[in-house]
Amino acid sequence: MADFRLVASDIDGTLINSERRLSPRTLDVLARVPVPVVIVTGRPLRWLDQLFEQLPAPLPAICANGAVIYDPHADEVLRAQPLPVDLLLEVTKRLRDAVPDVSLAVEVEDGRAFLHEDTWTIRWEHDRRVRVIAAPEELTLVPAVKLLARSSTADPDDFLELVSRTLGDRAEATRSSSSALVEISAAGVTKAAGLAWFCEREGVTADQVVAFGDMPNDIPLLTWAGRGVAVGNAHPALRAIADDMTGTNDADGVADYLASLFNL
Repeated sequence: MADFRLVASDIDGTLINSERRLSPRTLDVLARVPVPVVIVTGRPLRWLDQLFEQLPAPLPAICANGAVIYDPHADEVLRAQPLPVDLLLEVTKRLRDAVPDVSLAVEVEDGRAFLHEDTWTIRWEHDRRVRVIAAPEELTLVPAVKLLARSSTADPDDFLELVSRTLGDRAEATRSSSSALVEISAAGVTKAAGLAWFCEREGVTADQVVAFGDMPNDIPLLTWAGRGVAVGNAHPALRAIADDMTGTNDADGVADYLASLFNL
């Protein structure tokens, strides 16, 4: 058995398949993994139920790219690192000046609610926790665990580069979508930083962690972990830094790797 004490995995494009489901193979392997499994995702808190309802029991989660650390058993946010209001004001101004067609939204209340401009396209989520704002100022009234910026015309990788250059060291910019959608967090907030905090609390060191991912927002995570594994459908930037590769999310790549790693 490999000398690992914790498994960390992204959700979308990594652990679940293209139909947003955990396959029977993945469920079987997760049930037999002999160490704790932690979810490390760009998803907000309100999207975790879509995964947890497929599992026998919920898993600890580092959400919003590291900004929120959540204990599902106690239904408690253990740690939150939002963008403060003054930084939101600065960053949104910079983005509006640099990107003429930018559309903005924020994750607030630790990711339990979502506010967006009327130009923002809601793809598949419609409930009372998601609300269009009446005026731009509403985006910056309270701290946000994530600011999202979308362009309708830019290439996804080019847009990430533009936003990163525009914000400099004032905030973290990354992406997990196949579209020109950039996710912005407070400076120093990444999946790696969130997981590092959680692991220190649990007495686990980086070299004892095996991590899985598929998109640029997983780069810090896979770089930090003792072994970083990219799934077969991963973005080229993630493949370039990964220690190892496995099959795609639709071919049970994470499950197959864990089964081999732990001799399941």
